[in-house]
Amino acid sequence: MNEEINFILDAAKESMDGAITHLQKEFVKIRAGKASPAMLSNVKVDYYGSQTPLSQVANVNTPDARTLSVQPWEKNMLHEIEKAIMNANLGFNPMNNGDVIIINVPPLTEERRRDLVKQAKAEAEDAKISVRTARQDANKEIRSLDDASEDLKKNAEADVQELTNTYTKKIDDFLDKKEVEIMKV
Repeated sequence: MNEEINFILDAAKESMDGAITHLQKEFVKIRAGKASPAMLSNVKVDYYGSQTPLSQVANVNTPDARTLSVQPWEKNMLHEIEKAIMNANLGFNPMNNGDVIIINVPPLTEERRRDLVKQAKAEAEDAKISVRTARQDANKEIRSLDDASEDLKKNAEADVQELTNTYTKKIDDFLDKKEVEIMKV
């Protein structure tokens, strides 16, 4: 019986870990004033007729805190990459020097910082929803166990709630750090 409950708890923990991992990936995409190759992670380039992630057709670097450089593996892709960056609507103005595309990352305005904080809060809330859904699923499975005593079920549900509280706190901590990072001028 304990094996079944442990299995349910492990599945809930794994699901909650997934929510945290997803949140971290989303937070990397939210820029906080410094240039990062992750800023271009959603850019898709028309590579011989198929939409291909930028990272698969070019090398993206950050020579300094305010600059991104995109070096295509094929020179004839420069124009396509430049067009894809413009179409991604990231607020960047790429400059093509014939070999490399250089993007100056403008400093964030106060209003833009507030928008990014709102975006971060929305991502954190999505992660919390995922954690609560994992809690619901685990509790539903625990309640459906026929051969478990009521005390065992109650203890297992308390463990799930403890897990939920731990992960919710982690999400809040990540959000606090990201908020400070975004608002720092």
